[in-house]
Amino acid sequence: PAFVVHPEEWHRRLHEVQVSKSDLNRLIMDYLVIEGYKSAAEEFAQEASVAPEVDFDSIESRMKVREALQRGDVEDAIVRVNELNPEILDNNRALFFHLQQQKLIEYIRQGRVTEALQFAQEELAQLGEHSPEFLSELERTMSLLAFEHSSSTPSAIGDLLSPAQRMKTAGEVNAAILESLSQGKEVKLVQLVKLLSWGQGMLKEHAEFPKVSFFFVREIAGVVDTVL
Repeated sequence: PAFVVHPEEWHRRLHEVQVSKSDLNRLIMDYLVIEGYKSAAEEFAQEASVAPEVDFDSIESRMKVREALQRGDVEDAIVRVNELNPEILDNNRALFFHLQQQKLIEYIRQGRVTEALQFAQEELAQLGEHSPEFLSELERTMSLLAFEHSSSTPSAIGDLLSPAQRMKTAGEVNAAILESLSQGKEVKLVQLVKLLSWGQGMLKEHAEFPKVSFFFVREIAGVVDTVL
């Protein structure tokens, strides 16, 4: 490294950085809104005098969509998304396909093979014809049928039946709804941590310094825990 930053100097400079209370409050409100803590967001808005960028009712609507997908009720999720804004699915072919794919996965999970085959042929095959990516995903999903009674299902296929797959689909839908509301798709605190991590990596190329202390992240986490 070109130079060395001593720990005392490093920590002194870190603690000289002033983060305003209002900025911290906005970060906390952003977290509560995007993660769907409606009641906590309402209470925090009153206590900290912070106005959210979205209507609180939209938070509850988003959470109902996410809950429907997490329990495998894709049809209910689609209905709720359309009630929020029908243009979300009309203008996002990839999101619509992934919801249909999740519906196919649920058919297979429930052992409804005939319905799965019919649904894939009538609803998904046409989408796959116009997109190699969609076709590849459809083929991977249909491969689940070949391992229906097998204990040796490859992880790349078997993962489709995991709770994480439902969470992935729910996250994609949640992001699309937030975007339709002109709200950030990712918690700003997460974005800040990523930026700090990137900055630390760049700095390592030129200097030797103590590990970054995300003191303000810990401070925010403590406030969030209190609110929730």
